[in-house]
Amino acid sequence: MQKRKLGKSNLEVSAIGLGCMGLSFGYGPAVEKQDGISLIRAAVERGVTFFDTAEVYGPFTNEELVGEALSPYRGKVVIATKFGFKLDPNTGKQLGLDSRPEHIKDVAEASLKRLRVDVIDLFYQHRVDPEVPIEDVAGAVKDLIEQGKVRHFGLSEAGVQTIRRAHAVQPVTALQSEYSLFWREPEKEVVPTIEELGIGFVPFSPLGKGFLTGKIDETTKFDSSDFRNIVPRFTPEARKANEALVDLLREIAERKKVTPAQLALAWLLAQKPWVVPIPGTTKLARLEENIGALGVELTADDLREISSSASKIRLQGARYPEHLERLVGR
Repeated sequence: MQKRKLGKSNLEVSAIGLGCMGLSFGYGPAVEKQDGISLIRAAVERGVTFFDTAEVYGPFTNEELVGEALSPYRGKVVIATKFGFKLDPNTGKQLGLDSRPEHIKDVAEASLKRLRVDVIDLFYQHRVDPEVPIEDVAGAVKDLIEQGKVRHFGLSEAGVQTIRRAHAVQPVTALQSEYSLFWREPEKEVVPTIEELGIGFVPFSPLGKGFLTGKIDETTKFDSSDFRNIVPRFTPEARKANEALVDLLREIAERKKVTPAQLALAWLLAQKPWVVPIPGTTKLARLEENIGALGVELTADDLREISSSASKIRLQGARYPEHLERLVGR
């Protein structure tokens, strides 16, 4: 398994990680616990050392699943989790954002227990809280690092000014935001900023929430609990229009004798040496397919062709419904 370092931090992880959210939340019903454990352990056996979770996934159940699955591999894997939402302690329902320093510290204690670890490897602010100065957030995580409860500080979906202000208080190891051929917005401001600051990039939804696999078209029906039902980019009309991007990937992938998903991940990996995508899946075959992207060699000509052809395709639909769109890029 190839390794990569997230920015200047010396946090070394497998070049592809595993996003664990979908095992419990977001893309339909949760998998059976034993199946989730088996998938996570299969990833470890195949060299994956970087696992992503959050208290809000489930809520709480995804951290518990990851903690149990990875308990035999303490010290050999890196677990990232997140704080920043206010959750009803009885129902787990999201009640808005909460990044007050005392809340961050409470979340850290609870996550340590669920993950069955003594220290959280990478602790992200899940979404920027406009009510709490980012300096206070960074300061709270700095305290946790000094106490030996957290190793590295991360941000998710933050805007460039927030990244700079946070980084000045406590160096940011990684930014986790959506990035793929399906969503290239970070290339404008975010990528140059984190390159300048020496921050690693962890793209979530590197396969466009499944769209770039070529397995989704306008007729695909999602489970009633699937988040994509409320995403404008996943209306049947948008899917039909956006099929042009998948057709492009399919055509180039066939020439390279790889799958569209492998091509999309290989393109992302080729952007910067400190980019570590975290595709999620519930299926062993998909896990192996995703890891196989590391063996795909793209020439400079291939990369130019993919980027320039993809940039000519006007993708339809916003990537989030309006109430979630307001939470990103702040």
